[in-house]
Amino acid sequence: MSVLVLVAPGQGAQTPGFLAPWLELPGAADRLAAWSEAAGLDLAHFGTRADADEIRDTKVAQPLLVAAGLLSAAALDATPDLVAGHSVGEITAAVLAGVLSDADAMTFVAARGRAMAEAAAVTETGMSAVLGGDPDTVVAHLESLGLTPANINGAGQIVAAGTAGQLAELTANGPEGARVRPLQVAGAFHTVHMAPAVSTLEALAPTLAVADPKLPYVSNADGQPVADGAEIVRRLVAQVSNPVRWDLCMETFKEHGVTGIIEVSPGGTLVGLAKRALPGVRTLALKKPDDLEAARALIAELGGSAAAPAE
Repeated sequence: MSVLVLVAPGQGAQTPGFLAPWLELPGAADRLAAWSEAAGLDLAHFGTRADADEIRDTKVAQPLLVAAGLLSAAALDATPDLVAGHSVGEITAAVLAGVLSDADAMTFVAARGRAMAEAAAVTETGMSAVLGGDPDTVVAHLESLGLTPANINGAGQIVAAGTAGQLAELTANGPEGARVRPLQVAGAFHTVHMAPAVSTLEALAPTLAVADPKLPYVSNADGQPVADGAEIVRRLVAQVSNPVRWDLCMETFKEHGVTGIIEVSPGGTLVGLAKRALPGVRTLALKKPDDLEAARALIAELGGSAAAPAE
């Protein structure tokens, strides 16, 4: 039996101009214009003409990533067996599962980006990837430096978050058997440094129209499927200051017998993790519309269904 999961990447996956080819698809520009209005940002500008520094800005990057994920998923027009997202990608997944409308999702992610940027501005903070090493040893080492293991991604990758001073100490004194790589994100996301953003989103949540998911939604909090829409939104709010457990999401994929993973735009990061952690599972990243044909072919091979491309 084939099982397909659609996954959405988190912050840091964006690159200058990555949205441009998607806007050439029928109806994409109109969708993006509506989402720009909901987000209060010119997403077409940021996705096609802005430079790397502009789209690194948290309040820009987050709505841009959700918009890209939704555009590429709409173009694929497939029905997966499961959905999941990494960090801000969970908002994309919530739309794909039918929990939030795209307009409410854009309102929510824009508020999330602004609030997290404001929280990050209070103290100079950031994140670094720790690659390799024994996971328990790595976590203990991070905690000894006052850092938070903010993303436990599996496949030998843990992301540390904390102050600039703590991260400098990590670079100078990394865990045994591991290497440290600073990440291009502007804050210590998924840590106590983001607590003010949680309060902002708690106030916004009651204004959203929420439905129960139409298909299994796998949560970053514990890697478990969540069937209640209100609980999913509660988790979307709480995850801003809590660690992402992508390792547990991949364990759930394995338990559900997932045979194929397609990562929506700007895909690549989560497929890379899956290739290392889930050998034998077919994977594909939607980087450009040119990848849609291969994605539909993969779905057909797995025995699923995808709509014909729009004329």
